[in-house]
Amino acid sequence: MDTKIKDVAKLAGVSVATVSRVLNESELVSEKTRRKVQEAIDAMNYYPNATAKYLRSRRTMTIGVIVSDINVSYYAEIVKGIENMAYSRKYKVIICDAQNQMDKELGYLELLLNRTVDAMILITPLVADEVITDLVDKDFNVGVIGRYIEHPGVPCSLTDNVKFSKEVVKHLIDMGHRSIAFLSGYPDALDSYERLEGYIKALREHQIPFRPELIESGNFNEEGGYAAFKRLAGKEIPFTAVYSANDEMALGVYAACAELGIVIPNDMAVVGADNNRITKYITPKMSTVDQPKYTMGALLAEKLIDQMNENKFESQRVFKVDSELIVRGSSDLAING
Repeated sequence: MDTKIKDVAKLAGVSVATVSRVLNESELVSEKTRRKVQEAIDAMNYYPNATAKYLRSRRTMTIGVIVSDINVSYYAEIVKGIENMAYSRKYKVIICDAQNQMDKELGYLELLLNRTVDAMILITPLVADEVITDLVDKDFNVGVIGRYIEHPGVPCSLTDNVKFSKEVVKHLIDMGHRSIAFLSGYPDALDSYERLEGYIKALREHQIPFRPELIESGNFNEEGGYAAFKRLAGKEIPFTAVYSANDEMALGVYAACAELGIVIPNDMAVVGADNNRITKYITPKMSTVDQPKYTMGALLAEKLIDQMNENKFESQRVFKVDSELIVRGSSDLAING
C-alpha cells in the first residue's frame, strides 16, 4: 500500500500540516520537530511526487465557499463572517452556489483539485463525509459549517440543532399546544434531519404521540413552506402550531395562513429558525432561533487559514456556538391544552 502523508504524520506524532511544512521547508517548524518528521519520512520511504509538491506550494490566497442555495438568506451572515475574516488575513473569497445539487457541489470541489483555491468551506453540503475526508487525506484544506465530520483534519463550526429544536417544541407545549406540525428542509440535509430529531424527542419527552402525517418538506425556501403548509391544511388534521426548520419556510407559512384566513398566533402559532432580519419586521414578529451565523463563519475561516499557515489553534478543530430561542408575537399566545 502506498504511503500517504497522513501515515508519516501518525508515525512522527504530528499533524499532516506539520509534515507538509517540513516538506515545503517552512521556517515555522522547530529543528527538533523537523528531525522527527524527517526520520519518519526516511523510515517509511515516503517520497512525495515532485509535481504535486510544486502544486501544493503554490498559493492563490483564495478560499472557495460552497453554499447550498444562495437565495436562502441564512447564508448571507455566514459568508459575511468568512469574508471579513479572510480579508483581514489577506485572502480573497469565491462564492459557489450549488443550487441544492450534489453534482454542482462536487464540480465546485474541482477548484481544490486544480488549485484554483487554497481551501474550500462547505456550508451544509450534500456531499458525503467520505468525499470530504478523502480530500483532506490527500492534503487538501476543507472545512464545514452546519455539520460535524469525524476527522482530525476537518475543522467544523456548528450549532446543536437537536438541542434548540427541543427548546422550540417545549416552548410551544408550554403555551398549551399538543398538535404541532413540523416543516423539514431538503430531504438529504443533515441539519434538517437533526431539527426533526429534536422535534420528535421533545414530543416523546412530554408524552405527546409523534404523528408522521404532521410532517411536510418545504425545501428550506419560502415557496416550499407555503406549499407544505397548504398540504397540511388540506389533510384536515387538526393542529395549532407549526415549527419550521428555517425562517424562509416560515415566511411561506405566513403567506398561506393569510390566504386561508388563519390568524397568527390566535389560530396558529408559528416558530422559525435562523433569526433572519425580516423576522423582526413582519406582523406579527416571528418567534425564531438565533444562531450566531457571522461568528460561525468567522471562526471557521480563521481556523482554516491558521491550519494552512502557522496553525496556532491546532488543538481546536470543532467550534460549537450557542443558539437562543427568541419568543415574539407569532407564538406568545397561550391556549388551552
